[in-house]
Amino acid sequence: MFTGIVSGLGTLVAREGGKFSIHVPYKRKTLDLGSSIAFDGCCLTLTEIKKAKSGGSVVKIDASNETLSHTTMGSWEPGRGINVERALALGEELGGHIVTGHVDGVAKVVSRFPDGESVRFLLEVPVEFAKFIASKGSIALNGVSLTVNEVEGPRFDVNIIPYTLSHTSWGQRQPGDLVNLEVDLLARYAARLSEVEGVHS
Repeated sequence: MFTGIVSGLGTLVAREGGKFSIHVPYKRKTLDLGSSIAFDGCCLTLTEIKKAKSGGSVVKIDASNETLSHTTMGSWEPGRGINVERALALGEELGGHIVTGHVDGVAKVVSRFPDGESVRFLLEVPVEFAKFIASKGSIALNGVSLTVNEVEGPRFDVNIIPYTLSHTSWGQRQPGDLVNLEVDLLARYAARLSEVEGVHS
């Protein structure tokens, strides 16, 4: 489980098919083989860990064809900035919302424009996900817990504050970019409950 509060910015060092090498800001001694980290919202298992000369660590992960086809990972190239978050430990503060790291699909950035000191992003999702997105509800985009502003059909917008822009990969996102989407777990179960009640009514 994760919270959508990104704890660092990683960088893709190398890729060969579904095997990725990523530089992360965490010290080698704090990481364990087999543990999970969310990379742009995708929960993946560490298969190799090495201390990096520049500080932090270089970790290796494997992504299945299923993951590559349902997330943005299929298009990742070396040099890409990646939001990273370590798994939530028992007793830690839940600062965002409950995020599983199981990406539902991708959303497209339609536009970005200044909104006061923040930046407002307009995004569009596949129509099947629209029912899970509500105004003032939570959503995870590239692993970042965000609050939805307004919703109109399959489109919605979010505001991203300067701190988040400078400490995550959101500062690099531009219109046309695709981002990993995980809908709110509570919204998913509420929608499912409504469907079941409709069948039995």
